[in-house]
Amino acid sequence: MRIFRHFEEVPQAYQGAVVAIGNFDGVHRGHQALIARARAEAEERKSALAVLAFEPHPAEFFHPRPDSIRLTPLRTKARLLADLGVDALFALTFDETMAGRSAADFVCDVLVQGLGISGVVVGPDFEFGRGRGGNLTSLGYMGEMEGFSVTGFDMVTAAQDAGATGLEKISSTRIRDSLKAARPEEAARLLGRWWAVEARVEHGDARGRQMGFPTANMHLGHCLAPAFGVYAVRVTILENEKPVGRHDGVANFGIRPMYRIEVPLMEAHLFDFDGDLYGKHLSVELIAYIRPEAKFDSLGALIAQIGADAAMARKILAETPAAPALDGLPPHC
Repeated sequence: MRIFRHFEEVPQAYQGAVVAIGNFDGVHRGHQALIARARAEAEERKSALAVLAFEPHPAEFFHPRPDSIRLTPLRTKARLLADLGVDALFALTFDETMAGRSAADFVCDVLVQGLGISGVVVGPDFEFGRGRGGNLTSLGYMGEMEGFSVTGFDMVTAAQDAGATGLEKISSTRIRDSLKAARPEEAARLLGRWWAVEARVEHGDARGRQMGFPTANMHLGHCLAPAFGVYAVRVTILENEKPVGRHDGVANFGIRPMYRIEVPLMEAHLFDFDGDLYGKHLSVELIAYIRPEAKFDSLGALIAQIGADAAMARKILAETPAAPALDGLPPHC
């Protein structure tokens, strides 16, 4: 898959593409279904399949905040889209210029003159242009004038959380809420895969190794922070975006109450692994939440609890399939 950070002078091979437009944060099951519809149209026309998204996320541009709301930073999003068969990702910079572009100018300058699209596929609540001046209806009118098709894709729904009835739209917001509430299984059901933290392993203070549980330490960076606590995890070692090893494990995410660090840290202990992970890029899948962070009276009590956590994680992972249950819908809808 080719990644473009601009819309000017796009190579001929990617002109005339069918383009799915949206933020696609999380690349969840709703996104997957929308992209599948765009892929079907592209195959029918024998054209390229492209995704247009913005970097940074427009919500981060309009409402800056110290923590991130991102489920999938660009690197992760690009790999997930490539796995869905997308030929090109137009990750366009969202800045004052883009935010100030009118709906008509966005269509004419970006979609028509820049990308030369043959069609677009968007969700039913799609809005675009300065002040959200454009929507699915106006996009359809402009498509008729400029000669490209416009498909509005209906939302994908799933059963609501425990205690609720009926169906609810699958959304990135709902997935964020699940992760913040320590419900990784719920997030996975909506995503179609286990949600993962991806980052490079950094040097730490070696306390885990001294206690008999060496950990790979990672700062999340530009990524959503899930609930603090201990998780059963599956860890994939990546090299050049390709998996080269996979291990079950247990991880703590938070501020380590006994030692108190300023920036939350993901510390993953890989079961049955003996090697050097410093500098490696890891993908840590959150499978189940075991307990909140806690402060212990002694180092011995902490070591005993880590051992109990590891035993619990092994039990959970032995009983948990590689892919989450999806209440009847296939992973890519």
